[in-house]
Amino acid sequence: MSDDQRDHAPAEPAAQVPAAPAGPEPEPIRFFGTTWVNHDGHYALRRAAVGAGSLVTAVAAAVLLRLSYEGLEIGNVGPFLSISVVVLFAIASSIAFVKTWDSFKRRPAPSSDEAALKGLKTIGFIGSLIAYFLRCFAEAPGEQLRRAEYERAQAEFARRRSARTGNPAARRPKRKK
Repeated sequence: MSDDQRDHAPAEPAAQVPAAPAGPEPEPIRFFGTTWVNHDGHYALRRAAVGAGSLVTAVAAAVLLRLSYEGLEIGNVGPFLSISVVVLFAIASSIAFVKTWDSFKRRPAPSSDEAALKGLKTIGFIGSLIAYFLRCFAEAPGEQLRRAEYERAQAEFARRRSARTGNPAARRPKRKK
């Protein structure tokens, strides 16, 4: 091939436009993408990594809280404040655990108190991390909810597609009695 022919030859074939999806698309889950649909793409490894990561982070956070509690003891702030801090973190962690666990099973209502509890869930982040760790034993966190929604959307799409038979313009008009 001469230099002129190389200059005029297309470098790459034209990019093809992807076709429209033939049905509903699954909603990705953080850290898992859409691998939860068929449990492919190192799904089990991802579950183990997310579970281990959340446990390690929860332990590190607990150590940090312990160090801050010891700082309060060194500062000699008194038993009332020390006990109040421990109780506050325990209550915030338990509320965060329950709210995070519930969010894996159902979506919060639009008018719910989730926005009001955002600060409390931030304080009790250890509870959320433990909820992630425990949920990774069974499935990806939130997989059950998203799978039910995805299967419902697929069934609805199949129902709508099966109702379309033929060209409606070519149908004969109904006979009048």
